[in-house]
Amino acid sequence: MADTAAPNPAATEAAGGLDFRALLNRVMRGDVALAVGILAILVMLLLPMPSMLLDFSLAISVSVSVLVLMTALFIKKPLEFSAFPAVLLITTLLRLGLNIASTRLILSRGHEGTDAAGEVIEAFGAFVMQGNVVIGIIVFSILVIVNFVVITKGSGRIAEVAARFTLDAMPGKQMAIDADLSAGLITEDEARKRRAELEGESNFFGAMDGASKFVRGDAMAGLMITAINLIGGMIIGVAQSGMDFGSAAAAYSTLTIGDGLVSQIPALVISVAAGLLVSKAGVDGEADKAVFGQLTANPQGLGLVSAVAFMVGVLPGMPFLPFALMSAGAGALAWMNRDIVERKAQEAAEAEAEKVAEEASSKATEDAPIEDSLAIDELKIELGYGLLPLINDVDGRKLTDQIKALRRSLAEEMGFITPAVRIIDNMSLGNNEYAIRIKELEAGRGQLQLHKLLVMDPSGLPIDMPGDHVKEPTFGLPATWIEEGLREEASFRGYTIVEPAAVLVTHLTEQLRENMADLLSYAEVEKLIDKLSKEHKKLVDDITPSQISRAGIQRVLQMLIRERVSIRDLPTILEGIAEASATTQNIDAIVEHVRARLARQLCHANKAHDGVLPVLAMGPQWEQAFMESLVGDGDRRQLALAPSKLHDFVAAIRNSFETASTQGHVPVLLTSPMIRPYVRSLVERFRPQTVVMSQNEIHPSARLKTLGHVG
Repeated sequence: MADTAAPNPAATEAAGGLDFRALLNRVMRGDVALAVGILAILVMLLLPMPSMLLDFSLAISVSVSVLVLMTALFIKKPLEFSAFPAVLLITTLLRLGLNIASTRLILSRGHEGTDAAGEVIEAFGAFVMQGNVVIGIIVFSILVIVNFVVITKGSGRIAEVAARFTLDAMPGKQMAIDADLSAGLITEDEARKRRAELEGESNFFGAMDGASKFVRGDAMAGLMITAINLIGGMIIGVAQSGMDFGSAAAAYSTLTIGDGLVSQIPALVISVAAGLLVSKAGVDGEADKAVFGQLTANPQGLGLVSAVAFMVGVLPGMPFLPFALMSAGAGALAWMNRDIVERKAQEAAEAEAEKVAEEASSKATEDAPIEDSLAIDELKIELGYGLLPLINDVDGRKLTDQIKALRRSLAEEMGFITPAVRIIDNMSLGNNEYAIRIKELEAGRGQLQLHKLLVMDPSGLPIDMPGDHVKEPTFGLPATWIEEGLREEASFRGYTIVEPAAVLVTHLTEQLRENMADLLSYAEVEKLIDKLSKEHKKLVDDITPSQISRAGIQRVLQMLIRERVSIRDLPTILEGIAEASATTQNIDAIVEHVRARLARQLCHANKAHDGVLPVLAMGPQWEQAFMESLVGDGDRRQLALAPSKLHDFVAAIRNSFETASTQGHVPVLLTSPMIRPYVRSLVERFRPQTVVMSQNEIHPSARLKTLGHVG
C-alpha cells in the first residue's frame, strides 16, 4: 500500500484561502487579540452601540481595572509589570470610547427613561443617588476630586521624580556593577543581567512619567463629558423631547451620574494601581506582605496604638466598642510580635556566642616550635572583636568565599594566583577595626559597622543622609554609614550602596593590585614555569642560565605586573625574553621588547567601550627634553631632569589629563620607546593609574583616537 503524504499547510492555505483555525489559535494566544481590541475601541468612537453591548463593555472596563490593581499589588518589583504604561493607555482609550458611546445613547434616548443607556449605568446612578439628585452629584464630585487632585497628581509626581532620580542614579549603579564584577563577587552573566535590569528600570520609569499624564487627562475628560451629558441632556429633553424640567433633571442626572461613576470608578482604580506601582520601587517582595510586615514589625509602635485607641474610646461621647476592639487587636499584635522579636534576638545571640567559642577553641593549639616564629604570612587580614561575625555566613555570603572569588578573578586577570589570605583576630585593634598586612607589614586599615551600609556619591560629593560620616577606606571618598532601613532612600537618591564585607574586599583588592609585584616571588615564578607545556619548558631551559637567569625572568614579570600588565600569556612573554636576552642583558630593554610583543594585549586592555584607544601623545619638546636628560649607559642610565622642567612636566600632564577627563576619556600617554620607562617612573608618582605606552606597543589593528599632545 502506498503511503499517503501529509497535506502541506502552506499548500492548503494557498488552495483554500485563510486558515481560520490558525487565526483562532493566534487570537487565543493573544497575538492579534490586542490589535482586534484596539480596532474595536476605534470603531466604538464612530458607530452607535446597543445598550446591551455597552453593559458588557462597561463590565469589561471594571473587571480589567480591578485586574490591573491586583497585579500591581501582588508583583514583587515594578519591572514584573513593565507593560503597565501600554495597559494604562489602552484602558484610558477604552474608557473614553465607552464615554462617547454612552454619551451618544444618553443624548439620543435619554427621554425614554433611565434605562436608555443600559442597565449598568442606570444601576450605578440609582444606587448612588438613592432618589436624590444632590446626593448623587456630591458623591460623584468627591470621587472626581479624590482621583484628580489626590491620587492622580500624587502618582504623577512620584513617577516624575522616580524617572529623574532613576536616570541620575544609572552611572552610580553601573559603577557598582562594574566594581562587583572586577572584585569577582558576580559573574559576567550576572553583571549582564543586572545591566539589563538597570536599563529596563530606567525605560520603565521614563515611560511611567509620560503615562501618568494619561491618567490626569482621563480624569479631566471624564469631568467635562459629565457636564456635557447633564447640561446637554436637559436641554435636549426640555427643548426637543417636550419633557418638563423636573422629569428631565431626574432622568438625565441619573444617567449622567451613573455614566460618570461607571467611568470614574475604573479610572480611580487604575490611578491607585499606578500610584502603587511607582511607589513600590525599592520595596522588596509583594506590597501587601511588605506593608503589613513593616507596620507590625515594631511592638512598641503597636503598643502605643493600643493605648491611644483605648484613651480615645473612653472620651466622653465617643463610642467605646470600636476603639476598644481596635485597642485589643493592636495590643494582641504587640504582645505576639514582642515574643517573636525577643526569641529571634536570643537565638541570634546564642548562635553568635557558639561561633565565637568554636573559633576560640580551634585557635587554641599547643606550643609551636620556635622555628615557626620565623615564618611570615604573605597576606593577612586582622579583625577586631566586633568584626568576627564576618568570618561566618553574613547575608548568605562568607567573607572567605568572597576572598576566594577575588583571588580567582585576579588570577584570570593578571595570570598568577595570589597567596592565600589568612584571617585572624587582633584584640589590639578597635572593636570595629580591621588591618590588611602584606608580608607582615601593614598596607591598609579601616573601620566597618556591621548591620549598616556604606553609601557613597559616585560624583564624590558629601552624603546628605543621617548616619556616621566617614572617609571610604579604599579611595578616601566621602561616605556615610546608614541604617539598613534607609537603603531604599539611598538607592532612590542614586548613591552607591556597599555591604560591610564588600568594603573590606574592595580595600583588599586595591592593596593586592598595588603590591602584586612584591607577591610574585621566585617560588611563584617556578610554579608558573612548571605548569607550562613541554615545548615552552624547553624554551626556558634553553635560555637559562646562558642568556638570562630565573631571577631575571622573575624581575621581568614583576616589572610587567607593576604596570598592571597581565602575565597570563606567559609563553609569548618567554619568547620575547628569549629574543631580547640574545642581544642584551639590560632588564629594562628586555621588558620593553616583551611589551612590544604584547602589543595586541596592551591595546585591548586599555581601549574604551567603543573599541577605540584614546591617547595623549608626548609633545616633541618634551620628547627632546627627556632624551637630553638621560645620562649614563646600560643599566646605569638614569633620568636627570632639571627641577624646573620637572615641575612644568607635572603641570602639563595634569592639565592634559584633566581636560581629557572632563570629556569623558581615560587616555593612554604615548611616548617614544627610548624614554617610555623613564616617563612611566615619573608619572606613577603622581598619577599611578595612568598607563604609559610607546609607539612600538601600538598594534596595527588598534584604532587610535588622539585627544591632543602634552605640550
